[in-house]
Amino acid sequence: MMGEEGGREDFEVKVDGVLIRGTSEGQGTPVVLCHGLSATRDYVVHGSRAIPRSGRALHLWDARGHGLSDPPVAGDGYGYPEQVADLDSVIAERVEGGELVVGGHSMGCHTALAWSLANPERVSALILIGPVFDPSGKGQPEDRWDERAIVLEEEGPEAFADLVAGEFEGSEDERETVRRITLERTLCHARPEAVAQALREVPRSKPFEHLSQLEDLSMPCLVVGSHDEWDPGHPLSVAATWTEALPDADLIVEEPGDSPLAWQGGRLSREIVGFLDARAPVRSGS
Repeated sequence: MMGEEGGREDFEVKVDGVLIRGTSEGQGTPVVLCHGLSATRDYVVHGSRAIPRSGRALHLWDARGHGLSDPPVAGDGYGYPEQVADLDSVIAERVEGGELVVGGHSMGCHTALAWSLANPERVSALILIGPVFDPSGKGQPEDRWDERAIVLEEEGPEAFADLVAGEFEGSEDERETVRRITLERTLCHARPEAVAQALREVPRSKPFEHLSQLEDLSMPCLVVGSHDEWDPGHPLSVAATWTEALPDADLIVEEPGDSPLAWQGGRLSREIVGFLDARAPVRSGS
């Protein structure tokens, strides 16, 4: 699947008429990571090469309607059944059978977990960064996402970044950091109107029905949380609840006052590699 040297390689996968674009780098045990809602493949490990340098092949891809990937065809949508089907097709194309590490951030975290529930025998380890979904129904109000969709659709990336940063309660410098990161990633989308529709649909879709389903996932799991003062959109309480429900899970969080681990590509990648080295070592001969 990869070149002889395991260098960076772009790929395309077609899923029911939707062209999904991604990037692979490295050789060895496959690691497939999915990005969050309104982000792109470049905003999972933020360009860090620690995972491919650890003897693993890292596969990243733009979700449907995001980045350089196509939006869904007429009659299809952005819900988790579609996201999981896309992930399944990426894995079928890029991974030559056997076990793999799968994970992601936020929406991508939910997608990876849903795929793992359907394919537990394939997953050697699960990386869950910034979980949001609370099956008890105590999650964020859907109209918050509708407002973001309207602003992105009608006023563009600058206004969208202003809105997101305006919801942050930190200092002026911290708000400016949030605005800058939001604007950078929003400008990466070829079809902002498709992202706006995803903002409406994804929060209304469920990756699973009951927290008890997580008890079926016996593989080692790394849950990456964040303190609410920096990242209230990914509540630490949800990360803790998922960790308690999973049979074999470790929860890590940045030090109080630090920016979220999910925003620190190099440090996040090193945490992932350290966890995998201890709990799911590189396969012999990979």
